Amino acid sequence: MLIRSKAVAIFYCNGFGLYSFRSQYLYSSTSIHTHFLVKYLVDSLGFSDEEAASTSSKVTSLKTLKNPHLVINFLKQIGLDNTQMKKIVSRAPKLLVGDVSKTLNPKFQCLMDLGLSGSDLVNVIARDSKIVERGLDTHLRPTIDFLRRTLSSDENVVMALKKSPWLLTFGAHHTMETNLLLLKNCGVPDEGIKKLVLRNPRYFSQNPEWIKGVLHRVENDFRVPLDSSMFPYGFHTLASQKKCTLDRKIGIFKSFGWTDNEIIEMFRKFPYCIAQ
Repeated sequence: MLIRSKAVAIFYCNGFGLYSFRSQYLYSSTSIHTHFLVKYLVDSLGFSDEEAASTSSKVTSLKTLKNPHLVINFLKQIGLDNTQMKKIVSRAPKLLVGDVSKTLNPKFQCLMDLGLSGSDLVNVIARDSKIVERGLDTHLRPTIDFLRRTLSSDENVVMALKKSPWLLTFGAHHTMETNLLLLKNCGVPDEGIKKLVLRNPRYFSQNPEWIKGVLHRVENDFRVPLDSSMFPYGFHTLASQKKCTLDRKIGIFKSFGWTDNEIIEMFRKFPYCIAQ
């Protein structure tokens, strides 16, 4: 494929004392590889021309089609069909330049050993493509081990990752550890912590001072013991909405004659009554 990527002016004597101009056409290897990658994605995975062009434009270090071919074969070998491969490649184009034996296979195997496979594996990576860019030993394995300790089983870790794939790429996972330790030190049982993480782990990516504030409101303002079975529901109710929204809802109950004590008693028994 000949690309006119640069026009070079060359003046030369034509034998009659006059000078002529010509343009030199240069090859652009990057454009050539992009062109063939577009065709490869169309032919092998059923991309449209537009989809293939968009995906190929994000692959900037491709030197040969050998690597994408190896990657596609690897994805086939772990059981992905064409639709799943198309989805994962379009969401994570950098896969196509990954080293299968040194990088992709160990990372995918780590996730599959955990219990992710097929469409679940595809959906987790497609929703957060940075997963395949994170270091295996420096990030993925330590993060998975932390989640295992917190959630007690691989099944629960998979459940959490399917809901929140960002857990595997969250850069400040030590913040989560600090927050969970805070709950534990305040007397929240492991089962209560597990329920909260499975419901909405993003709470624990917040500043620890925010966590302390929610804990204080649950225990002191609404008198829900931190070691009670109702604590996870009370925490979620208060954490999931702004204080002004909560106050407005409480005001509605008061407008019907409810007292503060009656509202608190209702909250202690059924926190979700003011969650909607």
